Amino acid sequence: QVQLVESGGGLVQPGGSLRLSCVASGHTFTPYSMAWFRQAPGKEREFVAHLSLIGSAITYADSVKGRFTISRDNADDTLYLQMYGLKPDDTAVYYCAATTFPGVTRSPTGYGYWGQGTQVTVSS
Repeated sequence: QVQLVESGGGLVQPGGSLRLSCVASGHTFTPYSMAWFRQAPGKEREFVAHLSLIGSAITYADSVKGRFTISRDNADDTLYLQMYGLKPDDTAVYYCAATTFPGVTRSPTGYGYWGQGTQVTVSS
């Protein structure tokens, strides 16, 4: 059974930065792509960033473009989300997701593997 485990969340002041990590464990796991989503209280889960592991195509939500960077360290199979210029609107639980199917999708239904989430709170 594959498990995705996120870490790196926390409380940060507006304008600050955080780096989230996501490690896959369990059976040998070769996803086609991985992504970060987030969910604020009372809101639907929304797409943040996507990384194709075949071809390395990257896609960002407009709300985070230029402030967030998604990357993966192939040596240790860790997915990262580097976040700069954090705003109170970025406050949410951030989830790592993966899929073994090709293509780029911003819909949570396109991903079959999920982590438990890590809380990011941006507040002064």
